Amino acid sequence: MYFAFTDEQAMIAETAKAFFAENATSDRTRAAMAVDGVDRALWQGFTGELGLAGVALPEERGGAGLGMVEFAILAEQAGAQVAPLPLLASLGLAAPAILAGGTEEQKGWLPRLAAGELVASVAIADDGNLIAPHGAAADLFVIATGDRAAIARRDAPGLTVTPLTSMDQTRPYARIETGHAVLEPLADPHAAVAAALTMGWLAIAADALGGAQACLDRTVAYAGERIQFGRAIGSFQAVKHRLADMMVMVEQARSAVYWAACAIDEGSEEATFAVHAAKAFACDTYRHCAGEMIQLHGGIGFTWEHDAHLYFKRARSDASLLGTPDWHREQIAQLAGLDEAA
Repeated sequence: MYFAFTDEQAMIAETAKAFFAENATSDRTRAAMAVDGVDRALWQGFTGELGLAGVALPEERGGAGLGMVEFAILAEQAGAQVAPLPLLASLGLAAPAILAGGTEEQKGWLPRLAAGELVASVAIADDGNLIAPHGAAADLFVIATGDRAAIARRDAPGLTVTPLTSMDQTRPYARIETGHAVLEPLADPHAAVAAALTMGWLAIAADALGGAQACLDRTVAYAGERIQFGRAIGSFQAVKHRLADMMVMVEQARSAVYWAACAIDEGSEEATFAVHAAKAFACDTYRHCAGEMIQLHGGIGFTWEHDAHLYFKRARSDASLLGTPDWHREQIAQLAGLDEAA
């Protein structure tokens, strides 16, 4: 099968790439990391200036009525710059949960999320804890515990939000404690969680793809500039092989991510299989490429001042959030019946 972007999708990709390259600079990212992990000016530019935040939401809900391929394009370009935005939390998790399982009244939040007026996040119970990505910056939470899911406003009496120290400070976490807060139950909690997980997995996979591509591009550029023993290090066969291996992995991850996006858009029976595969392969690829980026940059790659650390930490965050690559491979094995065969 041959896949290529439509003219409209290519235009979205070019626009997003130029926007993030110009605005999601290292200095601005590090400034956002020192606060709550959100560059407010960048977020307003993305939601207002570009108007692409609601790309995957229906037009009647304040969106553009496009699909998962377009959303994956945006997540990939944001990931390429390790952009400090609540793209995953607000648009990749909370918005699809509310759209799929919310009441009509609750769906009234969607236009405000698409416009960037509010930031939302999702907290799914894990070992008794409710942990939300970009929770410290969120105004609204979708909280899922067991068979129940509900919406809570940040200012709800009794709700406590505690910022946590996260390895990836471009996507910090917060602990949510509901206490005696009044929560608004979702109409269909199962549909909400399923939609949030599916789109969340795709968003993380696309983010990982963008990050892995950036690691490759930056390392190739450095290998052409760094001189050792009178030659650019990129001319050494061992370095060429490592760069070539990175490129092969990135292209395989790209195929997996956009296969998953297409499968979801088309309602394919392969969609669940594809999104698990994309999350596992793209995150493994990102971790490998981020590690190679540090190694091939030599001494400078080990310094905190170099952006290689931003990519390495985001790669680790992507790999651990919403299931590790090993966990997703276990789901693939079950879907393929390999667990029964074993």
